[in-house]
Parts: sequence; structure tokens; C-alpha cells
Amino acid sequence: MPSHRKPRTRIRNAAPAVGITTAALASVSLLAQSAGAAPGRPKPTVEEVQRKVDDLYRQAGTATESYNRAKEATDDQREKVDGLLDEVARGTARLNDTRRVLGNYAAEQYRTGGMASTVTLMLADDPQAFFDRNHLMKQLTGREEQALRDFETERAGIAKKRADATRGLERLTASQEALRAGKQDVQTKLASARTLLSTLTAQEKARLAALEEKKREEARKKAAELAARQEAAARKAAEAAKAAEAAKKPPTKPGTGTGTPSASTKAAKALAFAREQIGKPYVWGATGPSSYDCSGLTQAAWKAAGVDLPRTTWDQVKAGTRVATAELRPGDLVFFYDDISHVGMYIGNGMMIHAPKPGAYVREESIYYMPIYGSVRPA
Repeated sequence: MPSHRKPRTRIRNAAPAVGITTAALASVSLLAQSAGAAPGRPKPTVEEVQRKVDDLYRQAGTATESYNRAKEATDDQREKVDGLLDEVARGTARLNDTRRVLGNYAAEQYRTGGMASTVTLMLADDPQAFFDRNHLMKQLTGREEQALRDFETERAGIAKKRADATRGLERLTASQEALRAGKQDVQTKLASARTLLSTLTAQEKARLAALEEKKREEARKKAAELAARQEAAARKAAEAAKAAEAAKKPPTKPGTGTGTPSASTKAAKALAFAREQIGKPYVWGATGPSSYDCSGLTQAAWKAAGVDLPRTTWDQVKAGTRVATAELRPGDLVFFYDDISHVGMYIGNGMMIHAPKPGAYVREESIYYMPIYGSVRPA
């Protein structure tokens, strides 16, 4: 780095911890409601608590994706600003070198008496203004004239980069504000869910666990039904392919195979990576290797297969070919909820690997555990 450049502190994300007041107020409010503190308001049933907690976790998932998008924008903007500032520093060094050359030319002309009146003009803040003065240009050699033009070009370029860096800093500040707001939003919702769960008695918690297991069992049954349909479809496609081969004709339903070898290999690598992460904790905003959120896991898995996916569920759902649920293959991404706030990786037989929610671990689960939005085949 040029020695003239003043030391500067790299801009870092310093998102502060969530303010206690916001989370505390939300928690106290929920606690009061759950405990029946409000006159005439009955304590919510376990079923109502389950729905409320599920909704809070879903909202936290949406807020997490917003945070992920803001973090990605902040990181990108920080990198651009740092790059621009480095370019300004290098350009300033070149500008100073050219300024010294011009000073030598001016001094030489002054000694010969040819440019006594133009020494200060050449080194002024706006040399371009004097290009229009023919008496100055006539006294410059071709080499000197080119040096002066280079000086002005370099200075104009630096001025533009400085302006770009200033605008970049403004955008970075806005991104950092969005990042802080997103972090607070996630943590507030999670705190509210924990507070609501803490109001349950041991008996109510047991009832809640039973309801959760019933929900999983229903989802597993739907997964088994999908697996049976897919197996029947695959068997029918294989029979059609065999018949077509025997008759030297193309299959009656092209496109029902397992895909090209390269695509199958990539999907297998992505799926193998996802399996290795089973048991690692969900942490919102995490991309590995020790913990993941839902989109962080799918991004990392497909990256291991050589495919770059965007960071958020909202962008991942656009990164590939849309496929119907009945046509899912291992490695496909399945998205959930109307707001596309969750994603998992299909492993076959109606099951997926996903990072569920805070307090849970990467695991296998039925794709019917949550309402399906749609599915995508990345490769």
C-alpha cells in the first residue's frame, strides 16, 4: 500500500445486541396473556400455544432470511467500498508522481525563461482551464503536454472514485441499519416463543410433545404415500423404456429417467454433504461448518457439489428448474410456506434433510411436516 495513504479502519459489521427493553416487553406481554393475567381472558389451550409458537418460529425464519439478505448486501457493499478506497489510494500515488514530473518541467521552463508566468498555473487545482490558452500550449513540448493531460485525466478519475466511495459508504450504512434491525427482529420473536413455552406446566408440555409427534406421524404417512407413487411411476417408466428399447423406439414418456450422469453425480455429492451435517445445531444466520440455518445448509451442500447457490431461500427458489412434488429427485430443494421462508433437501421416499429451527438439529424429516410452496432442481 502506498505510504502516503492515511491508515483507516476497515468497516466491520458491529451489529449490537438486541435491546433488552423490546424483547422484555414482548415476553412480559406474552407471559401475562398465557398466565391469564388479563382480567376475563382465559389461559390459552395447549393447541393454541402450539399454533402460536409454530407461527413465531415461522416468523423468525422469515426474519432470518431478511437478515441473511441484509448481511449479504452489507458484505458486498463493504468489499466494494474497500476496493474503491484502495483504488483512490493507488491513484493518488500516481497523481503525486505525475505532479512531481510536471513540477520538474515547470522548473526547467522557468530557468530558461519560457514559462515564468505559468509555473503556478500548471500545478493549480484546475489545469484543464488553462488548456484553452494557446500561449501556454505553444510553449509546451509534446512530452510536457501529454504529462499535463495525463495529470488531468488521473485527477478526474480519482474524483469520480472518491464520489463513488462516498455513495458506497452511504449505502453501506443503510445496509448495516437493516442488518441490525433484522437481528433484533429475529431475536425478539425467538424470545417471545421461549417465553410462551416457559408458561406451560409439565403436563401441558407433555401434551404439546404428543401433539408434535402426531403431526410428525401424519407427515410420515404422507411421505410414505408419495414414496409409493414415485416407486410405481419409476417402475412404469422403466418398463416403458425396456419396451421402447426392444422395439427400437424412444420411450413414450421421455424425461422420466434419473437425469444426466453429471447432474446425478452433483446431486449425490450435495446429498452426501447434507447427510454429514445431520446432528449439527440450527443457528440462525449460520452457514457452517459447525452449525447452519436452513438456506445456509442447502447452499453449503450444493457448493460441495460445485454449484453456487444464492444465500437466501427467496433467491434459491429462482436458481434452478421448477419441478412438481411427484417428480422430486434426491438433491432437489423443497421450499415451504407462502413466504418461502424455509427450505430442505429431498433425499427420496418423501423425506428431506433440513435445519429445522432454533433449539433443533439438522435432521431427516417428511417434506409434509410443513406446507410445501414448491420445489427446484439446482442441476
